[in-house]
Amino acid sequence: MVLAEDSVVLRDGMAELLAARGCEVVAAVGAVPELLAAVAGHRPDVAVVDIRMPPTHTDEGIRAAVGIRETAPEVGVLVFSQHIETAWAARLLAGGAAGVGYLLKERVARTAEFVDALRRVAAGGTALDPEVVTLLMRGERRSRVDTLTRREREVLELMAQGHSNRSIAALLVVSERAVEKHVAAVFAKFGLLATHTDNRRVKAVLAYLAESGR
Repeated sequence: MVLAEDSVVLRDGMAELLAARGCEVVAAVGAVPELLAAVAGHRPDVAVVDIRMPPTHTDEGIRAAVGIRETAPEVGVLVFSQHIETAWAARLLAGGAAGVGYLLKERVARTAEFVDALRRVAAGGTALDPEVVTLLMRGERRSRVDTLTRREREVLELMAQGHSNRSIAALLVVSERAVEKHVAAVFAKFGLLATHTDNRRVKAVLAYLAESGR
């Protein structure tokens, strides 16, 4: 993976933490040009990017992440920030939810959780911070989201965080079969028909984020 964080202390600490967990950090950089060069040169499984990067420490990181998604779609991108910005999450997800993560920096201290999110993103999955999903849930909901039951919304919220059916069943203390029925209901209400090529979980999450976050 490639790691982009302008704080030397945090960057070195994260690199050491990830290496201890069996992750190979091929480059750890502190600025966007170095990040883009490292991604182009190494083609890592995943790039971990701080949203606020030099020189202005506003949205350089998110713009770089969006650029990576466009130029190297096979590279997973996990961005992290001190605060949740749903507009930035929407920008990152605009091109699709596969291989995307958005976490608060505080999650980094929860090593197992952070590494699990990294592995999901590297494998083409989604890892959204629970607080991102909660904020979107509090926003204005549109037609298809309004048709979901409370339990279906809970299941979709956990899907958006990147949980599997088995994980959702454990968190909600229900059977995996019950979760499968809720997921099927979400697909039906969102008009997502079964095909051999479409990833309906990703499409459902995208539809949910688009309709809940506007």
